[in-house]
Amino acid sequence: MKDPEIFPARIYAETVLAPNFEDAKAYFLDALIEIHYAHTHMLARQGILTREEEQVLLKGLSGLDRQAIEQANYDGAYEDLFFFIENMLEQACGAAAAGKMHTARSRNDIAITLYRMTVRLELLELARAVVELRRVLLELASRHRETVMPAHTHTQPAQPTTLAHYLLAAIEFLGRDLQRLEAAFVSVNRSPMGACAITTTGFPIDREITARLLGFEGLAENSYGAIAAIDYLAESAAAVAVEMVNQGKFLQDLLLWSTREFGFLRLSDAFVQSSSIMPQKRNPVSLEHARILASRALGQAQAILTCAHNTPFGDINDSEDDLLPLVFQMFESALRSTRLLAGVLKSVQIDTARLEKRAGADFLTVTELADTLVRSGGMSFRQAHSLVARAVKLCGADDSPGAMAAAMLRLEPALALSVAEIEKALDPQHFVRIRGVTGGPAPEATAEALDHAGKEQERVERWLKAKEELLSAARRENRATPEA
Repeated sequence: MKDPEIFPARIYAETVLAPNFEDAKAYFLDALIEIHYAHTHMLARQGILTREEEQVLLKGLSGLDRQAIEQANYDGAYEDLFFFIENMLEQACGAAAAGKMHTARSRNDIAITLYRMTVRLELLELARAVVELRRVLLELASRHRETVMPAHTHTQPAQPTTLAHYLLAAIEFLGRDLQRLEAAFVSVNRSPMGACAITTTGFPIDREITARLLGFEGLAENSYGAIAAIDYLAESAAAVAVEMVNQGKFLQDLLLWSTREFGFLRLSDAFVQSSSIMPQKRNPVSLEHARILASRALGQAQAILTCAHNTPFGDINDSEDDLLPLVFQMFESALRSTRLLAGVLKSVQIDTARLEKRAGADFLTVTELADTLVRSGGMSFRQAHSLVARAVKLCGADDSPGAMAAAMLRLEPALALSVAEIEKALDPQHFVRIRGVTGGPAPEATAEALDHAGKEQERVERWLKAKEELLSAARRENRATPEA
């Protein structure tokens, strides 16, 4: 019978070490091997390892049986994946050579480096999905610069706008979401290697070499902060949280527009489900799934920040192996939501006639009538607002331009506007076209906005490609066999 005082205790192995071993295989194996390569190269270039020792270690790394590692079950023989692989390297290279690989490093700086290497990939993958969603919206907006629709405030119809104008608002926040993901990538893509346990080392290492070989764009310079600081994770979680809040608000509108009562949108049959009892149902469940996935990602982001809150500023498990799976779950939920939303919108049908009809109803254009009275009738805006408000009340349920013109003239017989001028002011197309101010709904204004958004789209696509190429080039250099 195993001595209960011998590490690891069965319950500790079951609840911590075995799950963490599986998580490490799933999330960190590739990054851990890359770190071994890079650190070995650096030690050799600094003369801490001989070239012969470097060759032996690189050969051992190249000969690792990935399948055997991935299929291994935790049995308590080795504390974690790091020691499990170190034992494999001892078997391949000899204990002396394998032991030298760990010169001037710690599991502390290795762990934080693993986390940063994996999180940066998640940031890039989510950024790609946001770029694709933004591309779908740009294409949709470009087709609907002339499509008038009702804009809502306080959930009530307010004024006419265009579908392009509405979508450009979403395109803008997606642009800001991408900027936040880019900023998070900048913070994440800093190398902690060389910080060792927390105070660096007395060996003459070159942290810049290791950073370059691992695709980092600089150092997490202060060795204490490199191990202790968690803002690189917090910033990533915050960027995802803001994106999911934005996405959730947009999804809420789309679901509302998909109702029979609104009828603005019709989803493709590929994205709706029927009912087991009601044959007529076309349930927009894909949008519901996108919404709950966004909410789930938001909750996971908040949980990450909560886990990190009020923990010591140092090496601490609260921000390490048990936390990182939650980070990956957050990214997975956010990615699923974003990709699903883009897929739905690629094939959505817009009822443009219904949108235009609703844009001309419910007195949505009377703000322009008040503005016209100011421009052409010599009134102050407050006078014009009051007159138009009384006319709306006088019309009751009849929201037609003719009824409004009659009410205006009844209240103000000497009005300086003709019936034709009043009716023109109440036309939703006129309402939109006259609002050509930067950021407004007029077609020329939305054309300019689409042009700017298109250029920003090209910029962020170049950024994504550059980061992908950076990481690929670093991996190629890291795996290259040095000359003997």
